[in-house]
Amino acid sequence: MSKKLKIGLFGFGVVGQGLHDIIRGQDLNLEIVKIAIKNPDKKRSLDAHLFTTDHEELLNNEEINTIVELIDDADAAFNIVKRALISGKNVVSANKKMIATHLAELVELQEKHGASLLYEGAVCGSIPIIRNLEEYYDNELLHGISGIFNGSSNYILSKIFNENLPYGVALKQAQDLGFAESDPILDVGGYDPKFKLAIATAHAYGLFINPDKILNIGIQNLSENDIRYAREKNFKIKLVPTARKISTKQVVTYVLPKFVKAEDFLYNVENEYNGVTVQAAFADKQFFFGKGAGGHPTGAAVLSDIAALRYDYRYEYKKYHQNNGLIHTDNVNIEVYLRYTHEYTVEKLQIDNIVERFSRDDYKYVIGNVSLKSLIANKALLEQKDVFIAHTGRYTYTEQQISVITEEEVLFN
Repeated sequence: MSKKLKIGLFGFGVVGQGLHDIIRGQDLNLEIVKIAIKNPDKKRSLDAHLFTTDHEELLNNEEINTIVELIDDADAAFNIVKRALISGKNVVSANKKMIATHLAELVELQEKHGASLLYEGAVCGSIPIIRNLEEYYDNELLHGISGIFNGSSNYILSKIFNENLPYGVALKQAQDLGFAESDPILDVGGYDPKFKLAIATAHAYGLFINPDKILNIGIQNLSENDIRYAREKNFKIKLVPTARKISTKQVVTYVLPKFVKAEDFLYNVENEYNGVTVQAAFADKQFFFGKGAGGHPTGAAVLSDIAALRYDYRYEYKKYHQNNGLIHTDNVNIEVYLRYTHEYTVEKLQIDNIVERFSRDDYKYVIGNVSLKSLIANKALLEQKDVFIAHTGRYTYTEQQISVITEEEVLFN
């Protein structure tokens, strides 16, 4: 038998209203007792007595056994979730920045106080990737997980490559549709997918990685020359977060634009849709596809977590507790396309093994190898407006890494 959930809901924006739309009219053995909001003067579609601006009315209400946190402020969200877990209330959250930043502490709080925190809606909208990593792949050796984790940037890139829209026009459309904020840098700069990647990596490899340690370079500097180059090679450009094993004990993570070939699953993931590719030793390559933005898709993921709490479900963090000896590293070389203006950019990044170079007054690029360590050290340089970098999809390894790399990992390249 499922137990009845008495819910305190923080936030009634796009996702909160989407969740309410889905719940309304269904017999799910749950009840929203109170909704905490920021603006009491905003006109609401529900009875006024349901709403409050006082967080204590939810956190101190003994009738409420479940907190659903759907606000934008990561710091405020952490305070809400922490207090709820300490009081023994179960929590569902969709705040990817808050979870990624505080995951180790949140796991400790769950174990100490016997509460459960679920957050499927924080990673890739409607795609159930966290539950699959936690349950289906719990005993799998994963070589890599990558994909399109941000619907806003993917919408922009789709409009550019499919409809020939300029970057600025595509961005404005995304903003008008509510996919991108007025300041879109969290999306187009790769910060949003970085937080999601950190969470996914915890379940895929058992590594709690500080998001500040993950390189994120976005698409905000994309130019007509970069787009033309990709088209001439029959590529599309996608913003792709990646976590992958580069040896039996080392995992690298980063978010970079990537040239995607037609045979790649991600090539046909368009508009606000997300796609996740998992490469496993035994299950081989598998692909998950679904809407990554919008109130109803994310609300559906939140509801799935709420429903699971009726049966006392919790993440077990199996890979983390296996103590598998994996470490996070930046010791890998990748092949990149680099468009630049000044020669010192190539020199400072220490790009070598250059296989292609082009130069004219208004457009210069090289394709060659660069270390992830160098990209991290020179992130500020890579974010300058006259620079654009994209991963070609190829890697090179040190002799030490080659000596311990497995046959399956070689095949994944």
